[in-house]
This record gives sequence, C-alpha cells and structure tokens, in this order.
Amino acid sequence: MTESPDDILNRLPARLKEARRAQGLSLEAVSNLSGVSRSMVSQIERGESSPTIAILWNLTRALQVDFAGLLEDGDSTDKIEVLRRDEVPSIDNMGQGCRIRILSPPEEAGGHEVYDIRFEAEGILSSQPHMRGAQEQLTVLEGTVRVTSGTAVSDLEAGDTARYAADVPHAIAARDGAARVFLIVKNA
Repeated sequence: MTESPDDILNRLPARLKEARRAQGLSLEAVSNLSGVSRSMVSQIERGESSPTIAILWNLTRALQVDFAGLLEDGDSTDKIEVLRRDEVPSIDNMGQGCRIRILSPPEEAGGHEVYDIRFEAEGILSSQPHMRGAQEQLTVLEGTVRVTSGTAVSDLEAGDTARYAADVPHAIAARDGAARVFLIVKNA
C-alpha cells in the first residue's frame, strides 16, 4: 500500500519531537543547533506548520537523525536493510588490479567508510593523504599484502589486522598472488 503525502506529514511532528527528546534537547537548543527559530521548531512539532525541505534538512542534521528515517512508516528497529551482492556498489578503475566494493552507506562517505577490496596478483591501491587525522584499519581476509603508510612498511597475512595513518601517502599491495582485505577508513 502506497503512503500518501498526508500520512507522511502527519507522522513528521511526532518523529521530530521524539528525536529531540531522545537527544535530551530543548526547543531552544535545537533552534541554536539548526538555525531554525524556536517558534518554528515548536510549530512544526505541534503540526501547525509544514517545514520546507531546507528546514527539515537543518533539523535532521541538528538532531543527528536520518532524513528518510523520519518519514518512514513503522519502527526502524523492526527492519533489516539488505543490499544483495549484485547491488553493492563497486569501483574497478581505482588502483591497479583491484576491485573495491563499498559496504558503508553513502551518507557515511567522508566519515566512517567500509570497503571489501580484492586484489589480483601484484594488484595495488595507492592513495593520496586523506584529511588530517584520518586512520585506516585493514584486516587481511585472504592472501598476503604489504601496507605502506608514509615511510612505515608492514607485511600482513590472512587474519592479521593493521591500523595506520591515512593522512599521509599510503598503499596496499598484494604479495605472492591474489589477496582480499576488509578496510575501514575513519576520517577525523
């Protein structure tokens, strides 16, 4: 059954109020964080005013909630979001002899990113420095790899995990055949 725009708009005031209270924030605090006037926040929560997309975006950012999640029907804890194998985005033209599958949600790009990387024999992924303070954590799932971060170099085997600075030039290279790694990038 398709929802009407009215169903969504009827749910919105309660969802915003719920999100504000869950954060322990007053109307004034939400106003300060979002740039939306206190009276407008109050009117939206009471269902007396419908926010523009820009206002709704500012409120969701201030409340640290998912924009789409506020509008969905039902309890989000009763759902499992599944992305099937052939639906996972991948990058084939970055690096040499490697295929990168992007496992993290797009909204986390630039914050906390998760990748599954498969290397062909002698495949390499060289990266320029990320933002200051960025870190990577790599776990080798199959094969062996060499990790370089700045001037530091370490060889890793299946099951090994390495944490290293990603705000300097860094690289991951397959050694002795094909390899597969699980990579988490955390930007500061």
